[in-house]
Amino acid sequence: MQLGLIGLGKMGWNMAGRLRDKGHEVVGFALSPERRDVASLTELVDRLEAPRVVWLMLPAGEPTAGSIRDLAPLLDPGDLVIDGGNTHYEDDRQRVEQLRERGIAYVDAGVSGGVWGRQNGYGIMVGGTAEDVARAAPIFEALAPDTGGGYVHAGAVGAGHFVKMVHNGVEYGMMQALAEGYELMAASDIVDDIPGTFDSWREGTVVRSWLLDLLVRALREDPELKGLHGYAEDSGEGRWTVQAALDNAVPAPVITAALFSRFASRQEDSPAMKVVAALRHQFGGHAVTGTETGADQAAGD
Repeated sequence: MQLGLIGLGKMGWNMAGRLRDKGHEVVGFALSPERRDVASLTELVDRLEAPRVVWLMLPAGEPTAGSIRDLAPLLDPGDLVIDGGNTHYEDDRQRVEQLRERGIAYVDAGVSGGVWGRQNGYGIMVGGTAEDVARAAPIFEALAPDTGGGYVHAGAVGAGHFVKMVHNGVEYGMMQALAEGYELMAASDIVDDIPGTFDSWREGTVVRSWLLDLLVRALREDPELKGLHGYAEDSGEGRWTVQAALDNAVPAPVITAALFSRFASRQEDSPAMKVVAALRHQFGGHAVTGTETGADQAAGD
């Protein structure tokens, strides 16, 4: 197939490479002159044969919305736009109506795989009509892992980004559990080989996973993680997952706690913990300097 790809960052660049490796023609546009094949959206559209397929791999929000606004007048009825960024699924529902007025089809695609996708393949989660998804299926199948699987037509427009949002929420919980396991072993005086322990879990155990593989890789490079600062950003999808859980009255305590843990990581000296310390001092006489003894601790909460 021939594909126009807008956005050639860490994900888009590797996706273009994988598609070209599979024999597809990719015409790329980006702000970086050294990566792009064309210098404008107009040139991109002119290079593609109708009916065109254009994939946007841009940050969610205005970067994606603005690009679609600029792109839509250049396209013809029958063309197809795919949004592969982390767009909120509610925005997909509005966008498909706006493009439909011009006769342009729309598909949303959640993409997972990070910087390893070119080598290992990507998880592709798609929302749209059966007809529109089928048009781009060779692209989705080429991006998916060679071993099979990794690609699903999840439902109507918005479903692709919805399940990718849930995927990222689950990822938050899994990462937090691994992190807490690490901290617990590091705090104990009984485990001598934490990297080796995680490495041993990679085979035969029920917790083996790619995230565990990546953790082992990180610990091999820096066994005590001294080169890192304990600050974790969130992409926004964890927040959306928690909001969706609230909207649907679905209990999601693990994902919610993992999201809040990321917020806590940004506080060098937590105001909330200061309040906790102050209250413990008031009702139990506990020291507020962190120097209380085990006997002092046992006397309180």
